[in-house]
Amino acid sequence: MSILIFLGTLMGLMVMGMPIAFALMLTGVALMFQLDFFDPQLVAQNMIAGADIYPLMAVPCFILAGELMNAGGISKRIIHLAVSLVGHIQGGLGYVAIATTLLLGCFSGSALADTAAVATLLIPMMRDNGYPVPRSAGLIAAGGVIAPIVPPSMPFIIFGVTTNTSISALFVAGIVPALLRAMGLVLVWALLARKMKVTLQPRQSWAQRWQAFKQALWALVLPVLIVGGLRGGVFTPTEASAVAAIYALLVSLYVYREVQWHQLTGLLVAAARTTSTVMFLCAAAFVSSYMVTLADLPAQVTDFLAPVLTHPKLLMTVVMLLLLAIGNVMDLTPTILVMGPVLMPLITLAGIDPTYFGVMFILVGTLGLIHPPVCTVLNVVCGVAKISLESATKGVWPFLLAEAVLVFLFVAFPEFITVPMAWFH
Repeated sequence: MSILIFLGTLMGLMVMGMPIAFALMLTGVALMFQLDFFDPQLVAQNMIAGADIYPLMAVPCFILAGELMNAGGISKRIIHLAVSLVGHIQGGLGYVAIATTLLLGCFSGSALADTAAVATLLIPMMRDNGYPVPRSAGLIAAGGVIAPIVPPSMPFIIFGVTTNTSISALFVAGIVPALLRAMGLVLVWALLARKMKVTLQPRQSWAQRWQAFKQALWALVLPVLIVGGLRGGVFTPTEASAVAAIYALLVSLYVYREVQWHQLTGLLVAAARTTSTVMFLCAAAFVSSYMVTLADLPAQVTDFLAPVLTHPKLLMTVVMLLLLAIGNVMDLTPTILVMGPVLMPLITLAGIDPTYFGVMFILVGTLGLIHPPVCTVLNVVCGVAKISLESATKGVWPFLLAEAVLVFLFVAFPEFITVPMAWFH
């Protein structure tokens, strides 16, 4: 009965168009009435507790780092370096898009921010050079969802806080899957690009490439700094977020000099707006999460999936299919906040590594960002490219299929994640 009330209330409110944060909060209230102990003070206390979590301090800093990255010329220099290296080969600008989305993911960990930055700079260039715009938009959108699985990842931070999983472990566990996702996109693009009649970028000399590398060097140092610091135990993920923000600020102000002091107010306001959205979601979700625990929903889900508990790979397949279905109607952050606390006890009971599950959760959850109807990342690219969602959907499907196949490859062979994870950590 509790499961029906939980799902029915949440889905009903979402269908009515209510913002997801309020839908989550009211779903928790509905469970309170069902359990017959509604208390407004309890709602307020849980919302405060949901926002007052130390690891969530990383959220505003990484968001600010992303804002500074876009305004400070960091994105532009990384793209220039990639163009100098591979722009002259067949389909070269597509490889530039993949490499850039992978590198930019190391700054903000936000799919939307990174995709918007890459699309704004690359789509006009690809259009001018004869690349099919829907296919180019699809590639950039598919590359944009690499960001949530490469450190510093915002979804990993939220998943770690929600399920009490080590955020540092999630960060290092996401490195190899992110690289493999990028390699998968390279293979698909290589097959598609052979038939494209496009204008190639002029081959640049090694002196020009060295100059592009020197200009991008300050941008390339940050991913090494963050991963090395986490791997060496120099700082925690929360401290890493502050390091990223300060580094991006100093580089933007004093090295590249594309941000002036008077512009900082606007960047801080933009970061604060995005932060407030994420934090309010976390606060509201804490109400429903608290009630999910009291209503013992995880135990009810465990009873339902009991026949597959002794078969971890089969269980993972079922859970991945469930998350794919949920991704059709819910964005990634709400999916984490709603399903993370429900599924983690089940995963632990089945003996599946929580960090491996966290990576898989985010991997499959990101697919919903690039396929309708939610497809927030694909919508961003559509807006930049000025094309219809239908055209972009046709352009993205080969890359979406490749990323989905990779997810189920990780289900069949978890060693792709667990072995490198043990080595890095």
